[in-house]
Amino acid sequence: MKIPKIPPRQIWFAAIGIVLLLAFAWLAMTSGPFAPIKVTVTQVAKGEVAPALFGIGTVEARRAYLIGPTAAGRVRSVLVDVGDAVKAGQLLAEMDPVDLDKRVASAAAAATRGQSAVATAQAQVQDAKSRQALAASEARRYVDLGKKNFVSQSVVDTKLQQQQSADAQLAAAKSALASARQDLARLEADRAGAQQQRGNIRLRAPVDGVVTARDAEPGSTVVAGQAVLKLQEPGSLWVTVRLDQGRSAGLRAGLPAEITLRANPGKVLTGKVARIEPISDSVTEERIAQVVFDSLPQGVTNNEMAEVNLRLPAVADALILPNAALRHRGAEVGAWLRADGKLRFVPVKTGATGLDGKVQIAEGLKAGDEVVVYSERELKDDSRIKVVDALGTAK
Repeated sequence: MKIPKIPPRQIWFAAIGIVLLLAFAWLAMTSGPFAPIKVTVTQVAKGEVAPALFGIGTVEARRAYLIGPTAAGRVRSVLVDVGDAVKAGQLLAEMDPVDLDKRVASAAAAATRGQSAVATAQAQVQDAKSRQALAASEARRYVDLGKKNFVSQSVVDTKLQQQQSADAQLAAAKSALASARQDLARLEADRAGAQQQRGNIRLRAPVDGVVTARDAEPGSTVVAGQAVLKLQEPGSLWVTVRLDQGRSAGLRAGLPAEITLRANPGKVLTGKVARIEPISDSVTEERIAQVVFDSLPQGVTNNEMAEVNLRLPAVADALILPNAALRHRGAEVGAWLRADGKLRFVPVKTGATGLDGKVQIAEGLKAGDEVVVYSERELKDDSRIKVVDALGTAK
């Protein structure tokens, strides 16, 4: 049988095809979809976790005041401007009194008239007392004379009737005095009310502070309760910070805090948690706390943003892993354990978490276990892996 001769050109084409096929297979097994997944690993070790809570907050005044009238009116004058330091009791602004001065004068005149009425009633009481005393004395004398038959019984009855009349006149005078005193009290209250209304249009500083807003100018009309000026105590500034509810375990009053203002990011200020709000924000799922400065910095402004770190007590001799090694599978939190060259997802229970990325492992792993930190792709139980020092270099 004669074997057909294959042209050299076809042999070369076949050889090149085989080489390309082998190269494609090698690429598929080393860097393609069939290649092992490159991962970095670390070992569970014992160490110390310094847990901390992080939140963003704003600088606010703990004590701020809205200075305005108690009745609608027109602003007559504003004596201070934004940024001015004021003292307690200092006059800040004044409203137009309209007819209040006349009402105060009328109330004062009515109160004076009431005092005169009281004095008149008192004099009438004194006169009635004198008449009553005289009538009582005469009645007793005529009763004695009647017993001795020096005067007739009709004369005795007349004197007794005069005594009763004097007693009634004294009671009427006392009643008139009481009524006059009640009228005087009402008139004095009216005068005090008018004077208080007159005083309310003079807007004074309730405390030492700084003016933060001037919301009305002379000539403008404001309603009752509307602020003409806003005032705050500069020493009462604190930071209202919001923290994620899911990471707020351990939050309590008195925790030391590190505060970094956006206006001065290079300087860390110290403080502590003064208060925790009893109501959380259900929309943003955040808890709210107030942090006070240990020493109020110069130049801090209201509504300035700040970053706050709250330091919790450190956990010593704890099993720790980097936070990047934790994975979520459904509702479970765990890590990929590498043992005997195989992968296995191990559910874990975590504890304290530090801002440096360290997480306490309470259950699920032991010291020395090797777990995956980073991987090129999502891992599965049957995934082939290749351990590298860093993604992109072989170990």
